[in-house]
Amino acid sequence: MLAYYLMLGLRSLRRAPALTALMVVILAVGIAASMTSLTMLMALAGDPIPGKSDRLYTPRLDTRPLEGADDLSTPDLQLTYADATNLMRSGFGMRRAVLYGIAPAVDRGSQAPPAERTPGIATTGELFTMLDVPFREGAAWSVNDDARGADVAVIGTDLARRLFGDDPAVGQRLRVDEREYTVSGVIGNWAPTPKFYRVYGSSVTSAPEQLWIPFNNALGRSYRNEGWTSCDGAEQGYDFQSFLDSNCTWVQYWVELASAGDADGFRDHVSAYVAQQKALGRMPRPDNSKVLDVRGVLADIGVVGNDTRMATWVAFGFLCVCLVNLMALMLAKFTARQGEIGVRRALGARRRDIFAQYLVEAGVIGAAGAAAGAALALYGVQLLGQGLADSPTFYRMDTRLLAATVALSLLCALVAGLLPTWRAASVRPAIQLKSQ
Repeated sequence: MLAYYLMLGLRSLRRAPALTALMVVILAVGIAASMTSLTMLMALAGDPIPGKSDRLYTPRLDTRPLEGADDLSTPDLQLTYADATNLMRSGFGMRRAVLYGIAPAVDRGSQAPPAERTPGIATTGELFTMLDVPFREGAAWSVNDDARGADVAVIGTDLARRLFGDDPAVGQRLRVDEREYTVSGVIGNWAPTPKFYRVYGSSVTSAPEQLWIPFNNALGRSYRNEGWTSCDGAEQGYDFQSFLDSNCTWVQYWVELASAGDADGFRDHVSAYVAQQKALGRMPRPDNSKVLDVRGVLADIGVVGNDTRMATWVAFGFLCVCLVNLMALMLAKFTARQGEIGVRRALGARRRDIFAQYLVEAGVIGAAGAAAGAALALYGVQLLGQGLADSPTFYRMDTRLLAATVALSLLCALVAGLLPTWRAASVRPAIQLKSQ
């Protein structure tokens, strides 16, 4: 019977193509708006490193002077060079890493293509293991390379393709601001969403950096931070060493704990460090240090803002309005067919048969709306990505969201069709036939 009802539903829709198209468009637009907003919300609110997000922590310390302070509750977003390296040497945690942004010119020396400024990171080798970075070729540099600041580099797939084409990149030489480096590894398909490891001085929606060099190597070349640097009340000289010795905050520090249960121990460790620095005459403000895991960092900087949440609620509210309009159109369409329904009832069709027939017809509208809504939603997600020049695939609708789009469209059509279908099934054949 289902196939028969499906055939009847398709015939009915073809008899009123304009009304059918209007119902499909209303449903498709509501579905597309809600699912596009949901895709944006899920991309920003997702867990960028499942299984580790509750074990990766970063501290926030307040090193600003007490004079002129207008807010004593908010510590700095990043660390001074001294604090980052002191905590790094303290040895707390399974792994530790410091990092900051660089943007040197990179090319293959005398060979084409010419040099281009490339977003990069100066860091320590353990960061790759901490972040579960996959390698397409090679691996990260060694601990010894870290210590001596060797001229080695890890590069992204895009940079490897630009410089070396389809040739293997590991062992190749590239030039970074007039100095040659040896490629030790090429990062594979890796783009944590949102980008959490460098949220200060970068963007949570930006693509991963394409050049990674040892932290000590970058310091040896006097590379300053390419990104957020705060020198609020800090005295610094003009040379690089004076910058390192200053109270400017520009270095980010991450630690990987053995388990989430070690977080309290790390907080105590940071508090003890702050007390030690206060005894040395630093950090004059009250101790307002924070220790945040990955989710805490993203929440602290407001990755999912009120505007994003509000836009999602508005989109689903718009979907409800579309459902009300869809219900009204179905009610008008089914009511106009009371004569047909009366004849079927008089010929022996049961009420549940009428209900099943018209509910299947509503499902057909939902299927058509699902196809159109999914296409519109994919286009909407693509438009969102076009606004991110360096990461156009940040917003993407995966198979789960696509399946949810189809399921939601069918569900909405069925829900909107319940009242019209029930009204159609409630027609009393004797009265209807007499009126005809």
